[in-house]
Amino acid sequence: MKDIQSLPDHRRINIKKVGVKDISYPIKVLDKARHHQSSVATVNMYVNLPHHFKGTHMSRFVEILNRFHGSINLKSFHTILEEMKERLQAEDAHIEMEFPYFLKNDTGQGMVGINEYTCRMHGSLAQTDELTMNIKVPIYPPLTSQADNSLTSSLGRWGIADISFSFKHFIWIEDLIKMIEEVTLHDLDWSDAPCEEVGRALSVESITHAIGEKLAKNHDISRFTVTVKNLAVGFNTFATLEGP
Repeated sequence: MKDIQSLPDHRRINIKKVGVKDISYPIKVLDKARHHQSSVATVNMYVNLPHHFKGTHMSRFVEILNRFHGSINLKSFHTILEEMKERLQAEDAHIEMEFPYFLKNDTGQGMVGINEYTCRMHGSLAQTDELTMNIKVPIYPPLTSQADNSLTSSLGRWGIADISFSFKHFIWIEDLIKMIEEVTLHDLDWSDAPCEEVGRALSVESITHAIGEKLAKNHDISRFTVTVKNLAVGFNTFATLEGP
């Protein structure tokens, strides 16, 4: 059978993006405490084709993904991108993965909960490769005691910190999450305001600056963007900072 997709195209029109998207795919992600953690990712894979190609075989994207058996780390991302670019004869290659990441959380009350964090990795390879990571970390005000000190109450989720960054060196997902939660739970002064007012004790601007200062001191991160959103009733507020 003739390979129509690989035939020359004399119209000299570049196809900017061609690929597959929204693939539900089982993956294994590095886990600091347990070595690996199983998750399910939503995967997009696409390339930029030179003008002399009509198109490409879409099945090749999944074939490349299958070769790595779902093991995802900085090295495998680079290798996947190299193979996409070479096998598809593309000018550049891109892969995006979004997946839930789970961490145990000791509440301090003799109970252990499971927290979920949305993570997204985007790798691209043209002349050089670039990998960015995005993590969404919920922001909860610290627990506040009742008047009789017998119970504690939580205000629930105040908002979310949306962090995107590029790597200088490898960094554990857990360490980045812990860094952000240390800022929002311990470094910030939520004050002694009553429960109904503590959600207004800090602004999105002050939290964004505090997280930005923490990330700027981390030598494993090169560039970053922080967006803090407050999930208020009626309308949401946000602030964004880029660094360094």
